[in-house]
Amino acid sequence: MNRTLEHILPNVQKPARYTGGEYNAVVKDRSKVDIRYALCFPDTYEIGMSNLGCRILYGVMNERPDIWCERCFAPWGDMEEQLRREGLLLYGLESGDPVAEFDIIGFSLGYEMAYTNVLNMLDLAGLALRSADRPDFSPLIVAGGTCCYNPEPLAPFVDFFVLGEGEEVTLEYIDLYRQARDEGWSKAEFLQEAAKIEGIYVPSLYEPVYREDGTLQSVDIKAGSGAPETITKRIIQDMDQAYFPVKTIIPSTEIVHDRVMLELFRGCIRGCRFCQAGYVYRPVRSRSPELLAQYGKAACEDSGYQEMTLSSLSSTDYPDLLPLCDELLDYCAPRDIGLSLPSLRADTFSMGLMERLQRVRRGGLTFAPEAGTQRLRDAINKNLREEELLQSCKTAFAGGWSGVKLYFMLGLPTETDEDVLGIADLARKVYFTWREYSPNKARGVRITVSTSWFVPKPHTAFQWEAQIPVEEYQRRVNLLRDALKRDKSITYNWHDPQTSYLEAILSRGDRRLANVLEWVWEHGGKMDSWTEYFDYQRWLDGLAACGLDGDFYAHRERPREEVFPWCRLSTGVDTDFLWREREQCYASQTTPDCRTRCSGCGAIKLMTGGGRCG
Repeated sequence: MNRTLEHILPNVQKPARYTGGEYNAVVKDRSKVDIRYALCFPDTYEIGMSNLGCRILYGVMNERPDIWCERCFAPWGDMEEQLRREGLLLYGLESGDPVAEFDIIGFSLGYEMAYTNVLNMLDLAGLALRSADRPDFSPLIVAGGTCCYNPEPLAPFVDFFVLGEGEEVTLEYIDLYRQARDEGWSKAEFLQEAAKIEGIYVPSLYEPVYREDGTLQSVDIKAGSGAPETITKRIIQDMDQAYFPVKTIIPSTEIVHDRVMLELFRGCIRGCRFCQAGYVYRPVRSRSPELLAQYGKAACEDSGYQEMTLSSLSSTDYPDLLPLCDELLDYCAPRDIGLSLPSLRADTFSMGLMERLQRVRRGGLTFAPEAGTQRLRDAINKNLREEELLQSCKTAFAGGWSGVKLYFMLGLPTETDEDVLGIADLARKVYFTWREYSPNKARGVRITVSTSWFVPKPHTAFQWEAQIPVEEYQRRVNLLRDALKRDKSITYNWHDPQTSYLEAILSRGDRRLANVLEWVWEHGGKMDSWTEYFDYQRWLDGLAACGLDGDFYAHRERPREEVFPWCRLSTGVDTDFLWREREQCYASQTTPDCRTRCSGCGAIKLMTGGGRCG
């Protein structure tokens, strides 16, 4: 370890974030690797180490003897202060070498409020922020993750973006990088060739053209660039052939998800109209239960973890869930290893599943009705009926559970005050279900109602919608809070509106917002998903300084024909299908799930061998 680093670590709050050396961390001989890759997560160690996608990419790259992938996380303020004071550059955890010396620096982008951390990490690495100001061939700056389905606010800072799942395409662009380096290509020559790889978006090859009213007229391909008309996301065709990190890094300090995570499948059959993940991860592709059981046991044996989570967008939709649980519980129960299902649907929670979950440890139960009335649940295509939720609660309470968390959104399209008050009514019905069916009422009951502010997301049926104004959201929060005041067994939590407003701006924003990001960073912006650092006024000032109106991005309904900043990017789901889903919303009509009937969204065309979702 660098001697200066040893000197400064006693001065920071959590030095284990910055030391590396964990069990299963990969250390290679610098002289024997050909490509060095810095996998950067623009948030703290505890958040980044919990990210399954980063664990997968880390393992995929390090399986190759010619590639050394190291990790790098955003330092907390105390560590950043020490690095800047001592003149130390941001470094890879495995080697301690400055990431600016690596060939490729890749960022994982999972949420918009981390954007300022990307800029801060580039600066801490000693690199120019904007791609145009980094003429050298390396290091190349790459980004992937769900935010890349509209990467435009970060486009001037990143050399290229990866759309979709990264296991295969990452190795493809690394091999192209090696060829370019060995043959002496320029950075521009490399980027033109990289754009020919399916799933890679090179923003410098496209030019947005704006109308006088600020809307986009077009996103033009630059002459002579040879860039594709449309960039379509990459998917893994066969999940049984996909890499799984059985040997995962065991952190030296507590992290958010400190457990084995078994990824059951990718995609979702449900089609909730607000859910970006449900659309962009289509089509559904499952792992076999035999392979999952093998991976789960091996990962526990290697790591010593005492908890295993079955992970997916909707775990109870996995077709072989009960037999998989049985096999895993036969292994977990004698070893006191907990088995949890965080993504439960109320319409698929059964007595059989409840009995299995109780065999080792009884965790909390969480359901997400999303809306308080059946009309609104139909409008958003939640495909959940009130009686199904109450039946699931009855099953849980009769089985000894004494707490349930209920998640809702406020500000959904077509929502009325009746829908808002319906949340309170539904919560009370859950309470009375406990009163009627709990065998042990002396313990009391904990019912937690949480609401977030609906954010319209790209590539969803609601991408044309306006977010309701901040004042209206707060009015609806107050309406619901007053309706729940007299219910002592029901706790109400609501999401901060300020970050949701900025999320709406950034998630649907265009390339002009890059100036705002840079202004906010220059004026101290970083760690904006943390209340300790977040400054709402700084963002408003940044928008004003750059001559942009946040309401133009967040609170404006789009016409059908408007050109979106992400118009060159495709998830495989047809835009016409999304518009039909929006029209179905306003008619409060549901669309069946993918297993019941194919709705023709178009995503199945991504499967080279054909087949059907689910």
